[in-house]
Amino acid sequence: MKKLNILFLIFFTFYINAQVVSGTVFSKEENKPIPYVKIGVEKEKIGVISDEKGNFSIDLSGIDVTHKVRIEVPGYENYSESVQNFSKQNSQKVFLNEKVKNIQEVKLVPKKLVDKNWGVNTKTKHVMYSVNPQFRKEDFLGETALEFNASKRSKIKNINLNIASYKSDKPVLMRYSIYSEKNGFPDKNILEEEITVQLTEDMIKDGVFSLDVNHYNIWVQGKFFIGIQFLKEFEGKINISAALFRTGFLRKFYGDWEKITLAAPAINIDVKVDKNGKNVKDETVASDENLTDLIPDLSKYNMEKENSIYGKNSSVGKVLKLKNTDLYYEIYGEGEPLILLHGNSGSIQEFYQQIPELSKYYKVIAIDTRGQGKSTDSSKTDFTYKIFADDVKALVDELGLKKVNIVGWSDGGNTGLEFALKYPDHLKKLVTIGANVFPEGVDSRLLNNMKTQLQVFQAENDPAKFNEIRLLKIMLKEPNITKNSLNKIQNSVFIIAGENDVIKKEHTEFIAKQLPNSELKIYKNATHFIPLENPEELNADILEFLRK
Repeated sequence: MKKLNILFLIFFTFYINAQVVSGTVFSKEENKPIPYVKIGVEKEKIGVISDEKGNFSIDLSGIDVTHKVRIEVPGYENYSESVQNFSKQNSQKVFLNEKVKNIQEVKLVPKKLVDKNWGVNTKTKHVMYSVNPQFRKEDFLGETALEFNASKRSKIKNINLNIASYKSDKPVLMRYSIYSEKNGFPDKNILEEEITVQLTEDMIKDGVFSLDVNHYNIWVQGKFFIGIQFLKEFEGKINISAALFRTGFLRKFYGDWEKITLAAPAINIDVKVDKNGKNVKDETVASDENLTDLIPDLSKYNMEKENSIYGKNSSVGKVLKLKNTDLYYEIYGEGEPLILLHGNSGSIQEFYQQIPELSKYYKVIAIDTRGQGKSTDSSKTDFTYKIFADDVKALVDELGLKKVNIVGWSDGGNTGLEFALKYPDHLKKLVTIGANVFPEGVDSRLLNNMKTQLQVFQAENDPAKFNEIRLLKIMLKEPNITKNSLNKIQNSVFIIAGENDVIKKEHTEFIAKQLPNSELKIYKNATHFIPLENPEELNADILEFLRK
């Protein structure tokens, strides 16, 4: 009898901890099933979407029985019930009440409506938000959102989504939501009607899916968020363009929203702004994580460099095989050797506006740094700028060069400084653009963004992001070049940075001051992206410096 009680106890424990509940969601007024309803548990990252007939099945195993099951879909009142009560019966019917729409008296007055476009417009294929149901099914039904702020009353006409690539065996079902703001995060869905779309490839025009929502009569003012969520699994993958150093928001079902400060999805909206409306006073202080004043919209340059031959020119591209890496490089022009080193996560393509001009006068050797561009890296160790400098030296030896000039942008400039310290006899002149000699020289907002992204990647523990983690780590931990080391560099060095660079101005000035033979130029109104934004001025400055 005692053994029987123990078996009963074990069975009972398993029963309450492994509870799968199935049912159908109905409209109470019409007694009809409601498709694509969101069913989950508040503050938990689990949930399901009902099918087109309102059917669902959710596993509540191990969930605290005091937590609330939450069911919602635009146009209906939200449903909430404790996990304990919700689990009591299977094959249940859940009835949702339709929302009562309050139609207020509208006083018609002449309005001056002005067309505007807000949000992220990049069409890059380098930084993307990937939707891949087959890779991480537990994350697939998550939701991403972007923040907007309308100082005057505005009507949303179109919601645009920039899609870098689309591959699916069938139309992809997705839902749009518009949330109010609370404490800097998305709060309540303000839509009166559901907005779902079955997206097909032919609906994407010039990399953009534009959804006309004018007839939904959506008026907004103040801070709000636009969210997108994919509702059904599909065979394939969708990549949404994303903008670096913009803040996006993610959550898994009814879990807490999380800020993702390194990149944001390319969602933008066309609106009609009521210019005669009253302003909303924004009393919040600008976030320290807002980097829009430091990072311009690079979508134009990204498209141009993608269309260039550089970085993929098979007629001149070669590979140097080194330990743990195949180092890819391209050579253009004749004369004195000039090596070009790109920035973190970049490639030879970044210099698409420099190579044609500089190669008229020099033998330009453009290199993809190991683990970036077309250069591979099979090691499992962290990257360092000293390793990158050793790679440059190996290529110099391979090509039989005695002395070279180096132009390094961002991380490439850091590598150039390490090369000057380790191989001074092989360096003639060095140009650095937006370089730093220790991590604290970088704007604290960018550092905080990178720290947050590194934490996200490490928490995900995704082997596919190992290289991205290394590229973040090197910026957070390196370089570590001392004042005394800078004093020892005798080569001529041209230090360049933008007035609005992510590298602190005082840090750039510190580097120039410590180098015995240096010149300094701060480009007025420029950012960290001088090779893209100011190519003619930069090319002329480089040539003048090298010819001295």
